[in-house]
Amino acid sequence: ADEDPRDGTFSMGEITRAGHGFFGAASRGLASVIEYAFRQQGRPNGYILGEDAGGALVAGLRYGRGTLYTRDAGDHPVFWQGPSIGYDAGGDRSKVMTLVYRLRDPHDIYRRFGGVEGSAYVVGGVGMNFQANGNIVLAPIRSGIGLRMGANIGYLKYTRRPTWNPF
Repeated sequence: ADEDPRDGTFSMGEITRAGHGFFGAASRGLASVIEYAFRQQGRPNGYILGEDAGGALVAGLRYGRGTLYTRDAGDHPVFWQGPSIGYDAGGDRSKVMTLVYRLRDPHDIYRRFGGVEGSAYVVGGVGMNFQANGNIVLAPIRSGIGLRMGANIGYLKYTRRPTWNPF
């Protein structure tokens, strides 16, 4: 019953397998992060696999690209970019799996999602935060390399095409 796709959602097993396949050897700690997301939000009805890069010195920027996978509405390209501000310094490059909750139409992903993020790592790690816009919640799970420490508040703007404008 955990793998039953009739309700249009993905099970924890499906998400964990997709994450391990996507992140590869860097996936230590991934299962516990996914378990936490499922405890907080339930089963996602979509997920994004992609990569991004960001940097900050008080103010920061992040840019990324990937593919939104849904069970009922197909696959869709997605790009994201956005500013942040806070006590944050450093840079990172990450593979990203974003769990998508309560997305009624794939085109509803193309908007701004605000959130708070904190990170403290040297070389690599796995981390997650939640972003929201209305009823839709995103849970980006990042595994990457870099040197970054701090906390910030900001948003990511998800678009159909790449753009350098983070606003």
